[in-house]
Amino acid sequence: MDLSNKKRYTILSILFFLPVGFIITMLLSKDNYNPLDIIKKDIIELPENADSLQFNNHLTVLSFLGTNPKDNSIAALNLKELVYDRNKGFKTFQVVVMLPHEAKEEADELLKEIKSYEDLRFWHILYTDEANIRKTFESLRSDVELDENLSCNSVYIIDKDLNQRGRLDDRTDKEIEDNISPYGLYNYDCIKVAVLKNKMAAEDMRVLFKEYRDKRKGKFNESQNRREKDLTE
Repeated sequence: MDLSNKKRYTILSILFFLPVGFIITMLLSKDNYNPLDIIKKDIIELPENADSLQFNNHLTVLSFLGTNPKDNSIAALNLKELVYDRNKGFKTFQVVVMLPHEAKEEADELLKEIKSYEDLRFWHILYTDEANIRKTFESLRSDVELDENLSCNSVYIIDKDLNQRGRLDDRTDKEIEDNISPYGLYNYDCIKVAVLKNKMAAEDMRVLFKEYRDKRKGKFNESQNRREKDLTE
């Protein structure tokens, strides 16, 4: 066999075995994953409301768009397109936007902007008073504060058991290598498309849905959960 034929067969072998190896790796690792961290427990339940919206038994993305929600239209559109549209087919998934009563007119206009011809059955607006909005927000672990209009660009993940989910350690491999101190990702900035698309939608929500699927099938191992003390000891 001449050199050119050897090269050809080598290349063909690589092209054949590379995808096979990838599939085998995926099959071996599909049940081994890090569940999305519980970063705060006992988030208070949503206040009483006409639509009986609640965190319990739902996987919720919680948003605060304030008294002038149209001012936060970019955040709302990004949330709808990058997170809601991707996850609306999953059972128990919902987006809940907490707004003061006086924001209703603007909220209706904003919904018209983001709706187009999409199904918004799982996108809910909960109108309540300022005290309830602040009480709910203050029960969360957050890197940001509500502004004077009761809004922020960040959204929060609440699981079926009223636990806030996120990342206790959001360092890159390079940062870990360089011994950078751990830092978390507790809320997801809707203005930062890369965070919303690549971290929240593509990774964290997917992992959380998988966790609950595994729990239903009796395949979830609670010992897989990463705990905050592991990062501080």
